[in-house]
Amino acid sequence: MSSTTARTPYLVLAASLIGISFAAPLIRLSEAAPLVIATWRLGFSLIIVAIALLVGGGWRAWRALSRNDLSLAAGAGVLLALHFWSWNTSLRYTTVAASVALVNLQPVIIAAISGLWLHEPATRKQWFWIVVAVIGALVVGLADVPGGLSAVGPALLGAGSGSRALLGDGLALLGAVTAAGYYLIGRRLRQHLALWPYVGLVYGAAFVVCLVLCLATQAPLTPQPPRELAIFAGLALGPMLLGHTGMNWALAHLPAFVVNLTVLGEPVGATLLAAVLPGIAEVPGPATLIGGALVLTGAILAARR
Repeated sequence: MSSTTARTPYLVLAASLIGISFAAPLIRLSEAAPLVIATWRLGFSLIIVAIALLVGGGWRAWRALSRNDLSLAAGAGVLLALHFWSWNTSLRYTTVAASVALVNLQPVIIAAISGLWLHEPATRKQWFWIVVAVIGALVVGLADVPGGLSAVGPALLGAGSGSRALLGDGLALLGAVTAAGYYLIGRRLRQHLALWPYVGLVYGAAFVVCLVLCLATQAPLTPQPPRELAIFAGLALGPMLLGHTGMNWALAHLPAFVVNLTVLGEPVGATLLAAVLPGIAEVPGPATLIGGALVLTGAILAARR
């Protein structure tokens, strides 16, 4: 394998990081409910995916899939939708400190299960750098939270908020587990299923689940003003197609826990974008810069064996 070919997955992950980094700033600019945003984001993404499937004929690959493969792909879509719902909803019940701390456990969950289910265990050195990246993500995520890292313990214990905080903690942890399952299934299926047929099934299943959840909760899907539609389209092109689809491509070439570490870089990229976008203009502080350096260092070195 040439050095250029070996570097390609990492270059794709770098582009994916840029894509997913636009998610938080765009969502921040939107006035729609989280489930509505996720549904429109997936819907717009599926238009592009459908064109790619029709032009390239990738849909024919579905004929050769076993029932188990179809079930796994649909399951990945359900997990993706539940991740969108559970993490966003957790912020209504628990603190940002607790939500960020719990959802950022997903690389640890993936690395642990990868060794058992995919037979791709992380080395001791990789485990060390995974933990460094997770700590860096916590620093970035909690930099602007009152109490910072010291707020995590009381938040997890539900101090001052009782069962509501525990419900939020559970939803955030569910967000970590569902994201982990989404990437683990992707790693397994992408080794023998091409990109567009795979994401067509997964995004399609996620769209249906989000649509059902919107209908069940009576979230207003329509009408949407042109400004909101533009934001949804931007979320589809950046975070969904460049971000998630790029990471799904990389799953065919790299272990799931390596690919998932890209997600920890999202707050770093989002913070930098938020600093330069006129509608937000939030300048990061020293803690954010230090945490970002830890995330990037941990992610890069964890990718090496």
